[in-house]
Amino acid sequence: MQIFEIHEKNPQRRLIEKTIEILRKGGVMIYPTDTVYAYGCDIMQKNSIERIYSIKKIPKNKPLSFIFSDISQLHAYVRNVSDQAFKIMKKVFPGPYTFIFKASKTVPKIAITNQKTIGVRIPDNIIALELVNALERPILSSGVNLEDGSYVIDPMLIDTHIRNEVDIIINCGPKLSEPSTIIDFSEVEPRVIRQGKGEIFFL
Repeated sequence: MQIFEIHEKNPQRRLIEKTIEILRKGGVMIYPTDTVYAYGCDIMQKNSIERIYSIKKIPKNKPLSFIFSDISQLHAYVRNVSDQAFKIMKKVFPGPYTFIFKASKTVPKIAITNQKTIGVRIPDNIIALELVNALERPILSSGVNLEDGSYVIDPMLIDTHIRNEVDIIINCGPKLSEPSTIIDFSEVEPRVIRQGKGEIFFL
């Protein structure tokens, strides 16, 4: 396991590229978002996705998020995006929100829920956005939880057994402990699944 100290406002390009090289080979990382630290991997690496399910001890097909760097990237991975949802995304992204949409056929089956949906995020975090741009496709993502269910806010306090399960930890200091707000846009009427850091001023 490697620890990369990456500047949050001005990420070192060589460390971003080194991280992507490891992800393309099936690596799993812990990295910062605009809310909490999260596990991340290349969405095209099935074994990496399975590793995240195993590390988190959650069943397969439990919702995980896709991290994008721009709204224009979404069309290949989701379908049936309403005008309302598109307008809201333009207003709040990048930001601490996860929107749920019906998945397209491009999405690996292992990453789709039983409802055939995925969560999409564009976090307000330069490291996360730079990683997506360098990988040239979305990153699969899920928050790092402690045994009591709380979220990891300082990657250097992560338990040894979790450290041993990942290949890279990107450290940029403590983060907020509040996760993203989740809104389901997969049905006719949008539905708030979780109230998190993002304020709901648009529904």
